[in-house]
Amino acid sequence: MALAFFSRALVLVRGGGDLASGAIYRLHRAGFPVVVTELELPVFVRRAVCYGEAVYSGAVNVEGITARRAGSVDDVQRLLAAGEVAVLVDPDGLSIPALQPVVMVDARMAKVNLGTRLTDAPLVIALGPGFTADVDCHAVVETNRGHNLGRVIYIGTAEADTGEPGVMHGYSQSRVLRAPAAGYVQSSWTIGDMIQAGEVIASVNGQSVTAAFSGVLRGLIHERVWVEPGMKIGDLDPRANRDNCFTISDKSLAVGGGVLEAVLAAPQVRPYLTVYETATRV
Repeated sequence: MALAFFSRALVLVRGGGDLASGAIYRLHRAGFPVVVTELELPVFVRRAVCYGEAVYSGAVNVEGITARRAGSVDDVQRLLAAGEVAVLVDPDGLSIPALQPVVMVDARMAKVNLGTRLTDAPLVIALGPGFTADVDCHAVVETNRGHNLGRVIYIGTAEADTGEPGVMHGYSQSRVLRAPAAGYVQSSWTIGDMIQAGEVIASVNGQSVTAAFSGVLRGLIHERVWVEPGMKIGDLDPRANRDNCFTISDKSLAVGGGVLEAVLAAPQVRPYLTVYETATRV
């Protein structure tokens, strides 16, 4: 018997960015049908490993899993039946009543609750700070690096946002590329390119963003996104391993593991976990 979808346990993930994609990957690999809702112009930078990138490209494959943009709720059902992740532009969650997810994961990483409620689905999970487990969701998954990364919290909140990016080879703030002005990001580089210290990576409204050190361009915001001064627009990785640009990070996978644990451990989900056979009997 080949493991197929837990077809009755639809998971809706709000947000298709970096950390969300670790959860999407884990859930899909475990056999859950997954729908992702996104903004019309998503603002993530690690676009090569974000399933939400399907909003821009129409379809994206991350580590063997294809996500495809859906034009409607009916289209979602067709994509799920084909074994793909469906990505729907729906920033306000208007599709939720029609889709009736068994699990909803708020993975937008806004650091505040944008309106998620305990009653949005039989199981509601939220990533990171801004949520209180047992108040506005059933479980919170810790997203801060450290001893508790990926831990499932059933009472209380995740650690507060530190505002500090993770340290890589001694670099922290300088590896995060930020907009020097308001406007659109222009760059002749693409994700995965090696860049030398001092080279111009991008420009915004005529103002340049230069590399503080040599490394690989791990992320770059889409050129259609309007950015404001100080906004994160890219990520330069001093480890200079190009493969890292195209694989889901250890942090994202740890968070995804916490989401999967919360789903499989939830008593309200277990009645929906019916597995069926896809293998043809001889």
